[in-house]
Amino acid sequence: MSHSIVLASASAVRSRILTGAGIPHITAPTAIDEQAIRDAMPDSSAETIALELARQKALAGSGRHPASWVIGCDQVLDCEGVFLSRPASIPAARSQLEFLRGKTHGLCSAVCVAHGQDQTWCYVETPRLTMREFTDAFLDSYLATAGDGLYSPGAYHLEGLGAALFDKVEGDYFAILGMPLLPLLEWLRKQRAISA
Repeated sequence: MSHSIVLASASAVRSRILTGAGIPHITAPTAIDEQAIRDAMPDSSAETIALELARQKALAGSGRHPASWVIGCDQVLDCEGVFLSRPASIPAARSQLEFLRGKTHGLCSAVCVAHGQDQTWCYVETPRLTMREFTDAFLDSYLATAGDGLYSPGAYHLEGLGAALFDKVEGDYFAILGMPLLPLLEWLRKQRAISA
């Protein structure tokens, strides 16, 4: 393997996904203005926005690590045409969960890889998740105990307490966690960036 792999993210979950799949990597979070990118794309789909955010992260990381395969990821939650990002506070998390309760939403999960400061590959997958009609008492308890899960799109981590919010989940588990892993691994093997 001639190139290292860099995850342009501070997400511990995404890093654990790569580690669990046996992919050595370093993490090097990038700073992009996500809100400015979203604001510049007012009529775009959730998939398009997620792809652009992932692409910008990969390219920003590739500027600092041009000899590496740099992975950028992002997610945009789409419920009935309303796009949600990470809530900034517990009241914002409550508002998102009240809005999502009893509804099905798409969680657009994008991954892009850059190398030599060029985008080389992008992919997006959109699992669909249906929240159950949980009680206000359950919501109060969840908000008091969910911890970091509150600061993800939709205010949940499916791998934790957030699973108790749902009736039905359709789609790739890794994509829900924030990285469509299997297509990424297939592409990296084709590039000989990882062992086949």
